Amino acid sequence: MERMFGTDGVRGVANQELTVELAMKLGQAGAYILTKDCKHNPTILVGCDTRKSGDMLAMALMAGICSLGANAVYLGVIPTPAVAYLTRAYHADAGVVISASHNPAKDNGIKFFNRDGYKLPDELEDEIQRVIENEMKEVTFHSGAGVGSIEYRFDARDEYVEFAKNLLNLDLSGLKIVVDCACGAAYYTSPKTLKELGADLVVLHNKPDGLNINDHCGSTHIESLVEAVVEHKADLGIAFDGDADRMIAVDENGKVVDGDQLMAICGLFLKEQGKLKHNTIVTTVMSNLGFSLMAKEHGIEAPMTKVGDRYVLELMKEGDYSLGGEQSGHIIFLEENSTGDGLISALHLLEVIVNKKQSLSELTKVIQILPQALINARVPNEKKYSYMENQVISDAIAELEAKFKGEGRVLIRPSGTEPVVRVMIEGKNQEEIEQEAKQLADLIVKELAD
Repeated sequence: MERMFGTDGVRGVANQELTVELAMKLGQAGAYILTKDCKHNPTILVGCDTRKSGDMLAMALMAGICSLGANAVYLGVIPTPAVAYLTRAYHADAGVVISASHNPAKDNGIKFFNRDGYKLPDELEDEIQRVIENEMKEVTFHSGAGVGSIEYRFDARDEYVEFAKNLLNLDLSGLKIVVDCACGAAYYTSPKTLKELGADLVVLHNKPDGLNINDHCGSTHIESLVEAVVEHKADLGIAFDGDADRMIAVDENGKVVDGDQLMAICGLFLKEQGKLKHNTIVTTVMSNLGFSLMAKEHGIEAPMTKVGDRYVLELMKEGDYSLGGEQSGHIIFLEENSTGDGLISALHLLEVIVNKKQSLSELTKVIQILPQALINARVPNEKKYSYMENQVISDAIAELEAKFKGEGRVLIRPSGTEPVVRVMIEGKNQEEIEQEAKQLADLIVKELAD
């Protein structure tokens, strides 16, 4: 059986690939692996984003948890980073989030956190899969008084708001901010936090209906945010993704500010404050070459990992670093939360704006972003890892690598969460690299078509 877990949990079309049966098995196997050493009756927190399928999968997952004698605490709709925080704050034994992040509403996913609020390493995920494939033969199921129970704590989201508000000494009075909640998990927590810190808010896409999550909104579709920032003459715009663990900004002129730029702005401010541990910011291979040049200029180390915030986090923990993230807006402030947190990222950006008394467009001048083209080649999910086995594709990639050697770079990789192969090219000429990236993506789609 192929690996069940991707870079961010188990993903699939809800009730087709990610069925209620699979959700229950993941609840059983996850509870077994994550709590088998407990000397007490285990407790596992469960939260979801706004997808219609969230409750259905959460109930199945919690049924699996309770069948092993563990208790579940259902938090309802809540950001992924809030579950990570609350798992630690409540001294729970594990946390689970039902979400497919920035994917369309028809998709969903299940990802686990350990008792310290960290995503699981590959080895533990493989153990969960092994238990499922072994048909739960090593698992003891309970009955009668031995089964677990479900507690409902929909008020927990307010505890996360208080946590976020008190992290930094921030007064946002006088700042006009447009916030795009992606019709997702941030729809309540982010506007409440920013408003209570004094910001003048214009809130977009904060009325989820179960089907409109990420639908032409949020951090991957920011056109409406750009328009609103310009229309309302706002100081900046902030967009979250469906589960609110990533954030992208827009400056006062409507120009997008991505994760690389955000890390540069916040990282340099932390360095000035003597708070950037080991003068290091961890990035991924998808980060723009301009980030490496900025880091070198300012005496900052910028080690790279493969794509996925979990791999960034692993290196951060290993090296005792405080800041890391991805171009996509997953940014980890490890001294404050154990995973990417869109709201905390926004607060840190606002801290720099308030303290520096500079506009966001002025702050972005610390880094020069080099031309970069990223095209997604949508292919059958089972074929996305085997693209290099196709001779036509591998030859085309080799030809492109030779063409841009010394003047750019070519990076091709399968997505860990979507049925796509990502084609990224950096070079001097935007029009040229976009054309080359599109041609290669079209070729990959054609060659790997059913």
